[in-house]
Amino acid sequence: MTERRDETAEPRVPGPAVRPAAVLFDRDGTLVHDVPYNADPRRVRAIPGAAEAVRLVREAGLRTGVVSNQSGIGRGLLTHEDVRRVNARVDETVGPFDVWLYCPHHPDSGCHCRKPRPGLVSEAARLLGVRPADCVVIGDIAADVLAARAAGAEGILVPTAATLPRETAAEAEPAPDILSAVRRLLTRPCRDSVPCATDGGPA
Repeated sequence: MTERRDETAEPRVPGPAVRPAAVLFDRDGTLVHDVPYNADPRRVRAIPGAAEAVRLVREAGLRTGVVSNQSGIGRGLLTHEDVRRVNARVDETVGPFDVWLYCPHHPDSGCHCRKPRPGLVSEAARLLGVRPADCVVIGDIAADVLAARAAGAEGILVPTAATLPRETAAEAEPAPDILSAVRRLLTRPCRDSVPCATDGGPA
């Protein structure tokens, strides 16, 4: 579910734009339509363009992950098994992804992992064997890009009906949709440590 705090992301000071080593996606509202506190895999519906976006990232030889707030667990509305079953369906529908991470905590818990805090992004980077600075996070609300920047990564906002107007206005270059966001990344030159894939397959 799209879970927010009343915050607006501060734009990242841009450096040379190069292709990331990994792309991390928010789940609800970014990869699949947001169904609040969804425990039913049958209700998973992909956002248009999401499966193609993930496919392009993987074909480019980049690592992939999902970082998601799932406070329904902390609120007593979901179990870990509920979330894992829905995640598995998302993975089948628009994935696969190299790593899945979610924060189960209530918003008032003060945990380090709930976006906009950096814990999920930092841990995903660690598991993928890359630096947070070599990651891009794509999401639909300010908490996603704030979490990215707090970890030292880049955040790209893809506004939806759930995105507050001030969140969109705060971003210098929001993307119109998830596929456009990924295509923008893949037009960047490759970094020395991450050679570009060739012949349409993974590097």
